[in-house]
Amino acid sequence: MVRQMRRALAVLAGTLAAALLTLGTTGPATAAPKSPPPGVDVTGEGLSEPLRLRSDTQHAHVVAVIDQVNFLGRTGQPNGPKAANLGPKYTVVVLAGDTPKQTYDLYPKAVGGPRVYRPAKQPDGRKTSAGWFLGRLSMSETLRTAGVPLERQFDTVSGGVGGGERVLPEEALDPARDIDEALGELQRLLLLNVAVMLTITVGLAGIALLIRRRTR
Repeated sequence: MVRQMRRALAVLAGTLAAALLTLGTTGPATAAPKSPPPGVDVTGEGLSEPLRLRSDTQHAHVVAVIDQVNFLGRTGQPNGPKAANLGPKYTVVVLAGDTPKQTYDLYPKAVGGPRVYRPAKQPDGRKTSAGWFLGRLSMSETLRTAGVPLERQFDTVSGGVGGGERVLPEEALDPARDIDEALGELQRLLLLNVAVMLTITVGLAGIALLIRRRTR
């Protein structure tokens, strides 16, 4: 009986030792590698290397840049402005993780307003038609804020695409200046109304005088 108990204890000790050895050699389970975040790469004039924007650290900039091209329709204009009128070119590549999906050429300083060119050949191999599109007037400021070396010239008031937005000089956003201009416009309008009324009154008085003279 004693020998059997000793044998059982020896077997149990050997099993525990083997289990501990296995845990020590294998270590903790390794986590699955995390997939890279989506984002955009921007290349172009003034950028010595691609401007890499990723949604995990620069979410607002990624969304703003993609917003410059996410409204494009299926068909654009076949021809764009002359090359001399396009200004600096910035190529935007939209990525899902490390995989390029879409590419666009942006011209924020084009004569007549920003332009977007969509090449027919896309990185993901999907079929699309090449075309030129009117860009958002906020394009230059969006790229500048994201890190593209562009001069700030205007503040934009969003409200549409292309000509649907209004561009205002910075000094035009001064509230005091707006009030002064409104009062000036009101004063000019009142003076104009008074002038019109005086003209009508004088005209009626002249007509009445002529009628009185003829009836005498």
